Amino acid sequence: MKKTLLIILLCFAFQANYGQENYTIDGKTLKLKTELEGKLDLLWNIIDGQYRYFVRTENGTITELKNTKDSKKNYLEEYKTTLSSLTNGMTTEALKLTTYSLKNYIDKYNASVDQSYTSIKTERKVQLRLGFSAGITNHPFVGNPDNVKVPLIGAELEIYEASTLPRHSGFMQVRHTFDADDFNYSTNELSLGYRYRIINKSCFSIYGQLKLATLNFTSSSFKDENNTQISSNKTAFDVPLIFGIGSDIKVGKNSFITLIYGELFAINFDNQGNFSTDIALGYKFNL
Repeated sequence: MKKTLLIILLCFAFQANYGQENYTIDGKTLKLKTELEGKLDLLWNIIDGQYRYFVRTENGTITELKNTKDSKKNYLEEYKTTLSSLTNGMTTEALKLTTYSLKNYIDKYNASVDQSYTSIKTERKVQLRLGFSAGITNHPFVGNPDNVKVPLIGAELEIYEASTLPRHSGFMQVRHTFDADDFNYSTNELSLGYRYRIINKSCFSIYGQLKLATLNFTSSSFKDENNTQISSNKTAFDVPLIFGIGSDIKVGKNSFITLIYGELFAINFDNQGNFSTDIALGYKFNL
């Protein structure tokens, strides 16, 4: 029940930053997000699992940008004809039916016909943030009968689109967990994940994160039923979908103290009986 509630809250938070309004188009009521406003507005949403895009003119007319297929399954690219007619023939040769491409195209048109329009300058600029951390873990998804806690160290590279307060980011992480006398199990893990900042202030942020894919190199030693010491080394690639939470606290112009509860629960891994203890404290700085 706790897992389900947290997933619902995170999913709700991931969507909460987008303002949506209802529009009646061709007799159907659709909930759309406003991506861009000007002489032409760009509206969109994911409807029935598909991205759908619309443009709204100054008189309020809303037209869908379509890209249907003919009988031979060739794309007709009607959206190019629609936008060409609405932009006085502005070339659509390189235009794609994606949010980024449409946003740049319509932004360029709005800037060309309205001197008071402020271009959003949508060229993608990627920024990087490097971090190092240390903490403890009880390996919540590994058999650990005595709930032994071991040290961990890690490093990560966080990638996000340049903006004043970016909410979305991806990360690449490497971490090592040490073994203990009474728990002879250690790992080297490489992982890829996603973060969404639920609270996003200039001085601090609180985020939910999802570890999407992991590559683990594990080393363990144990005694079998004949009291023989067995050593094991394994490599495993998984898509565990591990949820965690964290916070970044700004301590300098480009530096942060970070606290991460990295492994609360997972969709594709089972907890092995111990309440998760996977906490790290670290330092990050913008590159």
